[in-house]
Amino acid sequence: MRIYGRNPVLEALRQGRVRKVYVARGVEAWFLRALEALGAEYVLVPRIELDQALRTTHHQGVMAEVEEPPYRDLEAAFRLAEERGEPPLLVLLDGVTDPRNYGAILRSALALGAHGVVSEERRSAPLSPLALKASAGAAYKIPVVRVKNLPRTLEALKERGLWIYGADVKGEKPLFALDFRRPLALVFGSEGEGMRRLVREGCDERFRIPIREEAESLNVSVAVAIALYQAGLGRKMEGWTV
Repeated sequence: MRIYGRNPVLEALRQGRVRKVYVARGVEAWFLRALEALGAEYVLVPRIELDQALRTTHHQGVMAEVEEPPYRDLEAAFRLAEERGEPPLLVLLDGVTDPRNYGAILRSALALGAHGVVSEERRSAPLSPLALKASAGAAYKIPVVRVKNLPRTLEALKERGLWIYGADVKGEKPLFALDFRRPLALVFGSEGEGMRRLVREGCDERFRIPIREEAESLNVSVAVAIALYQAGLGRKMEGWTV
């Protein structure tokens, strides 16, 4: 698999997942030093070769061949919560198919204290090169989980003591009225259709993010970031940089 972008490549190197690195001639010396500090052996190539190989010019002058995406299981998310001494906080995605949104959600989840991001195998964006670039390396630092059936996963999480809060423009409660001290899974549907019926029915509570009337909705990656920030406030932001 090929990935591109400086942060994703550097993080993949730190994780030991890189097989080969290609760098465009003329890239800044500091980036070459960063590669060398991580023990990377790289090949200098004309920038147009990266353009053609990746079919984009937004690669920041670097491409790497890496192992397959680092999918994990749910237990990895629970272990991370236990290591931090925190109640679990998971992000569940129901039908988010835009790789840029997916990558941005992974980045926010890492930054704002979630313990894992869960999506369904058939109805979600994959960890593609574009998603990995948008995640800015976060995909290698937080458990990224794929499940076969999201409604069943909700039931399994409930059995483990998690409360399920679903984002819904018609939700009964505003975001700031929720209790975030509980073990939680926050569910977000696709931007166009929201959560599916079975997923919506599996939520313990549905919440809305108050916005101005003239703005009909929020981008899903923005909604995730806002909800996770509010969750952090509710948990007194332990472990955050202030």
